[in-house]
Amino acid sequence: MTVMLRTGDVPVRARAEYVHEVVGAVLGPLDVRVGDGNEVPDQVRAAELGAIRVGELSASRPGGADRRRRHVRMLDADLCKVDVIAQGEVVVEQDGRQARLHGGDFAFVDLSRPAHWTNGWSTRVVAIAFPRRLLPLRADDLAGLTGVGVHADAGPGAVFSSTARQLARQVDHLDPAAGARVGAAALDLLTVALADRLDRPEQVPADSSRRALLLRVHAFIEGGLADPGLTPAAVARAHHVSLRSLYKLFDQERTSVAGLIRERRLERCRHDLLDPALAARPVSAVAARWGLTDASHFSRAFRAAYGVSPVEYRRLGDGARSH
Repeated sequence: MTVMLRTGDVPVRARAEYVHEVVGAVLGPLDVRVGDGNEVPDQVRAAELGAIRVGELSASRPGGADRRRRHVRMLDADLCKVDVIAQGEVVVEQDGRQARLHGGDFAFVDLSRPAHWTNGWSTRVVAIAFPRRLLPLRADDLAGLTGVGVHADAGPGAVFSSTARQLARQVDHLDPAAGARVGAAALDLLTVALADRLDRPEQVPADSSRRALLLRVHAFIEGGLADPGLTPAAVARAHHVSLRSLYKLFDQERTSVAGLIRERRLERCRHDLLDPALAARPVSAVAARWGLTDASHFSRAFRAAYGVSPVEYRRLGDGARSH
């Protein structure tokens, strides 16, 4: 289920009520608070991905929300969430603690207790709600995280934050089965990120650790395709694992780590060869842009993957556009 609301499409008198309804459907009941009592968030997106609910709220003006005791009594006490800041500044308060969050930062919120949020100008927040029992971390440890900001500038927190910020934008492209898998993967990443913040790596189940590491490796590869030095050995070093462990990580995948690097580089090259803005760029330069510096090797690999040479592929694309 995906709900998309642009408040400009709703009559002024009905906006506040509609926003409360949409936000409540994904995050549970709360009071949306605005600066002068008239404005509400400009855009609300809500979706379900398997066991998790994803909400994205964009607001151009300052405001906030309050989850009060009466709201807590209206909802399953097992629900909790994380708020990931995609843009702007948001203050999250719970259990006497206050976290001031900026772009990329996130905070854990236990929805079985009151909490308060205050946003500044031009904010975008991705909220991910889920049953607390799905987070395999001790309750007393989680209780110490409420109202505490996690600064996602590096490590597992950065990978989770980046993934979460993309979730709400991609839900329309996921069928229910894929959505459930993505939701489970997000929880694995969150588990590792929170355990890292708590310095409790032993609490992360082996399966969750494996899946989270695999997602981190995929993200690392995707971000490093332009580097000719991106090799399985470089990937292993960056993640502090042995090359043998990295190969074992990919045992159950459809391709090896080297195969994944090659596939993603060739796919980026294929995309560039079809881009009219890059039509004057030599094929060898297209390949070098994505870390493939041996032109003859690139041509052979491209033909093996797509059935034609890079030059022929670009020509076919030009012909299709001319018709």
